[in-house]
Amino acid sequence: MESSVITQVQKEDVQVSPKTGQVSQSALKQPRSCNIFKALFCCLKVQDGPKPSPPLPPPSQQPLLESQENGMVVKQAEVSLLPEVKAQDEGKICVVIDLDETLVHSSFKPISNADFIVPVEIEGTTHQVYVLKRPYVDEFLQRMGEMFECVLFTASLSKYADPVTDLLDQCGIFRARLFRESCVFHQGCYVKDLSRLGRELHKTLILDNSPASYIFHPNNAYADPVTDLLDQCGIFRARLFRESCVFHQGCYVKDLSRLGRELHKTLILDNSPASYIFHPNNAVPVVSWFDDVDDAELLHLLPVFEELSKAENVYTHLDQLRGQ
Repeated sequence: MESSVITQVQKEDVQVSPKTGQVSQSALKQPRSCNIFKALFCCLKVQDGPKPSPPLPPPSQQPLLESQENGMVVKQAEVSLLPEVKAQDEGKICVVIDLDETLVHSSFKPISNADFIVPVEIEGTTHQVYVLKRPYVDEFLQRMGEMFECVLFTASLSKYADPVTDLLDQCGIFRARLFRESCVFHQGCYVKDLSRLGRELHKTLILDNSPASYIFHPNNAYADPVTDLLDQCGIFRARLFRESCVFHQGCYVKDLSRLGRELHKTLILDNSPASYIFHPNNAVPVVSWFDDVDDAELLHLLPVFEELSKAENVYTHLDQLRGQ
């Protein structure tokens, strides 16, 4: 059976409340069929009445891993997902940004006005993936790259997401790229655990259209719609793909605690609540974008990020924004 390559939600599946950031339970529980194309898209689901797991402690407080060295048990700290902070990003808040339905919409069905066509090999056969960029994504990413340390974190596989990001982020905006392997699979969802980023949580935000992606750190998310297009100016300092996600209870979760960033200085932007189920308080949930040419949510979100970029603790500012 073909493994899922792209993590997507269907247009009718996800409904996010701008005020609560909650996703329709019934929509997320709908099963996907398993033909060659639908099997490539990861199903997002949330169980009835789940209680989010408590946020994981920052890297400095996490239990050490044990290994054998000269017959002795040696405890080693878990390696962060992100590299050391670059000098140009010192003091900046870390923002984790989702790819599919947040910055782009991709389809295996031909799209006449596709911005990109990316070949993806699946079990020896090459398939064409048609990619649409969200309106204003270039302007959005350029400004975000000036204000934050931007990290791409997607639950899709790198064989698809990396070439798409190459086309989107030609200016190096994303400081890192995290894929499904960096997510935590929790209760059937791929969650982006902000505590694994190696960034202070009070200086971290997440921009994502799916509340399930940041269920572990909801206080790091701004509950307002946003979504799609990407980076041609190298805004992303790193790229993390599915390999960086944690497979937790049927979901690819983006574990922010593995990034090597302070969680209070880290944000994640993602359309899938399952992706950040470990760190919902670090998330800025956004509505999935598919094909609305009049969409302007990314522009509307920039003033919010302008304020968050000055925050010493993202949790405090996000709490204030949610209370408005």
